[in-house]
Amino acid sequence: MRTALFRSLAAVLAAGGSALLPAAAVAAPTPSPGATPVTRAGTSFLTATPITAGQPVRVDASVGDHLYWSFPAMAGQVQEISATVTFPKARSGASTWTVDVFDGLRRRQACTAGAQTPTVDAQASSVALGCTLREVRPWAEPWSADPLPGTYVVRLSVVDLPEPDLGAPIDVDLLVGTVADRGASADDGELAAPLVPNTRAGAVLNAVPAADAEADDEGDSPADWLPELGSRWVWTGIGGVLAAVAGVVGFALTRRPRRA
Repeated sequence: MRTALFRSLAAVLAAGGSALLPAAAVAAPTPSPGATPVTRAGTSFLTATPITAGQPVRVDASVGDHLYWSFPAMAGQVQEISATVTFPKARSGASTWTVDVFDGLRRRQACTAGAQTPTVDAQASSVALGCTLREVRPWAEPWSADPLPGTYVVRLSVVDLPEPDLGAPIDVDLLVGTVADRGASADDGELAAPLVPNTRAGAVLNAVPAADAEADDEGDSPADWLPELGSRWVWTGIGGVLAAVAGVVGFALTRRPRRA
């Protein structure tokens, strides 16, 4: 009787556990069929190379480079970034790598899973990095840092390494995938426009702009020719004038009257 009861309880627990596993587990991203691989990376937020979910990235770089990519994310999606850095040549010591994700306002987003900042020894031939973002919300309070719909930027870099290893060649494989898409939730709000970083740089002036003649004529006034009151030579001049006046007055008071 007890054996049958235990078997029934085990079956119930196993069924319950299997029912909970799909909700808790998150599938790893996979490349989209027929997606065109990306073979370049940006060097700053303004030059981040745009990619899409499921589009594989493979670039040749050097140790010490900061590599940037950008991708879009919609409300209800959970994005996962996986990257692998391969070292074709031997290195002199251990190194620490990091993958950071920023939203359209350049706010650093937290990772809920993945090896975001792993350390690899000198003998390892590669290092794997990963970051699973929080679910993108359709709206949020202005003071919060919740992920919102828009463009996100991924930065891959090394944060600690021996100086002799700077400039060594590396191969970088990166993939951004949508591991969950629940659609727009029932939150009572919606973002007016996606958060997209401003990548429009200002115009560069190749020549000195010509001065406005009318503005120069209007600006010339007698007051402009007067020096500042705090200058030393102005006070020296005032002191000289006062000394001359005092000399004339003193001479007039002390001179002898003429005799008739």
